[in-house]
This record gives sequence, C-alpha cells and structure tokens, in this order.
Amino acid sequence: MLLQQISNPPNPYISAHHEWLEPPPVARLEIYEEHAKTILSENDSPDLPFRWSINPYRGCQHACAYCYARPYHEYLGLGAGTDFDTKLVAKVNAPQLLRDALTRPRWRGETLNFSGVTDCYQPIEASYGLTRGCLEVCRDLANPVMIITRGALVMRDAQLLTDIHRASRASVCFSIPFADDAMARLIEPQAPPPSRRFEVMRRLHDAGVPVGVMAAPIIPGLNDREIPMILRRAAESGAEWAGYTAIRLAKSVEPVFFERLRTALPDRAAHVASRIRDIRGGEVHDGRFGARMRGSGPYWHGITELFRIAATHHGLRHLSCEASQANAIAAIDEGEPMPRPRGTNTPLPIDGQAMLFD
Repeated sequence: MLLQQISNPPNPYISAHHEWLEPPPVARLEIYEEHAKTILSENDSPDLPFRWSINPYRGCQHACAYCYARPYHEYLGLGAGTDFDTKLVAKVNAPQLLRDALTRPRWRGETLNFSGVTDCYQPIEASYGLTRGCLEVCRDLANPVMIITRGALVMRDAQLLTDIHRASRASVCFSIPFADDAMARLIEPQAPPPSRRFEVMRRLHDAGVPVGVMAAPIIPGLNDREIPMILRRAAESGAEWAGYTAIRLAKSVEPVFFERLRTALPDRAAHVASRIRDIRGGEVHDGRFGARMRGSGPYWHGITELFRIAATHHGLRHLSCEASQANAIAAIDEGEPMPRPRGTNTPLPIDGQAMLFD
C-alpha cells in the first residue's frame, strides 16, 4: 500500500465531523470479517447490463479516486476517502450463501456479475479466496458469470473460468481508463498498471476465456485522448468488445476525486473540472437514470464518435453506454439475453450494497 494520510469528506449520516489539529496520521489497512445474511444484489437500473451481482468485499484497496461506490462506506459509519481504501470488509461466508441462493428452486440460472460495486480481485482476495470460492460454486452448478475487474489476480482463476465457460458461459471485462502506467498510478494508485492488465487480458484470451475492455470512466480533459490507444492495445490483447461510461461524481465522490486531482495534477485540475461540467450541463454530476453514465453536448459527442471510430477500426464490438441491459449482455455473452422473470417469482433476498449512489 502507498502511505496516505487519513482524509475523508464529512459523512452526511454522522452529525459530528472531526478535523485534525495536526497533520493526520497515515491510513493503515484494517480488515473486518462479516458473516453476511445475503450475497446477491438485484439491479433494476436501465444503465447497467446485468440484473444480479455479487460483491464479496466492501471497500477497495485499489483506491481509485473516482470510484462511485465510495459513499456506501458512509452507511457503515466510515468515510468515503481513505477509509474506503483501507478499512475493508470481507464477507467470509459468501461462497456458502451463494450456493444456498443458486440451489433454490426459484433461481433461473441467470448470469451473475462479479464486481458490481467493489473489485472482487482486489489484493485481499489473494488471502481470503472468496471470489474463487464463489466461482467454484458457479462451476459446480453450471451458472454463467461475467466479471469486471482491474485486478491481475484474475489470472489465478483462468482454469476455473475456462471450466465455467465450457459448462455455461464466462467472460472477463477489464476496466482500463488509462493507457499510460504513470498517469493511471496518480488516479488509481493501488490498482495494477494498465500494462499488467493488458498482459493478463492476453493470457486469459489464450486460455479460452472471452475478454473485453471498459474504458471507464471517461474523464473529459484527462483520459479521453487515450481512448484510441486503450482500444488498440485491448484488441492486440484479444479483446472482443469494448465499452465506456462517463465519470460519475455523486455525493462524496466529488471532493475525494478533486482533492486527488489537485494534488496529483494541479495544473490540469481546473481544466478537467471545466470539461466535466461541459458534459453535465454545467454541473459535475447528473444522477438521472439514462444520464448518469453518459454525458451530453458537443464535447461528449466528440468523445462518443472517437470511441466508435476507434472500436470499429480495431474490430471491437462497440457497447455504447446508451445500450439496454439485454442488448449489452447479449453482446458480451454472444447468446440470447437471459430471462428476466419479474413479477413471476418471489425475489431472492438482496444485498443492500447494490445501492446506486445517486
């Protein structure tokens, strides 16, 4: 872990906020174990290409400044800043909860998305193995999975993912918003560098696992010019599809992101903030369904055209952030959209971590 001083924006759910009279101490890793009651989260947002997701961990060591999941830590009485990066929760009974859920008669074998909120392959997975345990359940029950991750540790489970893909369907999508390792380290300091992610993408492809890339989030004025390079390297690494979303600065994400940006890139911070407002109608965030994961206006139109042209040039199936859930899943899985039997069965218990922080 990089040594960071404790820094959290005020928690809106706690009446008191304490300021340090002296420089704050270094934020150190703390891991808490939770025996969760449920493990599946149900999503009904038209902005996301999956219905069911699973998140074995709360908080994320990757420490990406823009992570939209940061406000969830505030519901735990923690901070959205360095608390989110260093005070982590492991749901130690996740594999058994998943097996119980998938063997219920009302389960329809729908695709499970790993990492709908925090990265299932963050570093503590190497010790806890909760993601691997959950994938073993999916293999045993021939349940399809899709994974989105920045973690190189996914390579450890290459054979397991190959087995799942042979039995049902499996795919891995790598989140790579930067092509340059040095730039990525400034904004997502604990995540593996992009060069490592591309390497693992190639190795999974060679192992027979379908792979794709998400150039997400697009941060106008910071990484939008890197889109062609990201897509070129992804195609060279075996990616079959590519998608993107705009940066989301809901609630406490905004002060965390801009504090990091001003510290890491003080000469560019004002320009990036201006460009973000350009695509958000003068604001830094638009929480409406259908708008929060994309932008509007001439600058955003230029970004979408750049992405479309680059994806086409490199032979990548282009997953627009305006695509419907069913179309996105079908494009990724190369199959029929999974059934969505709403109203026909009692829903499974859901994990509140699926909340979308808008």
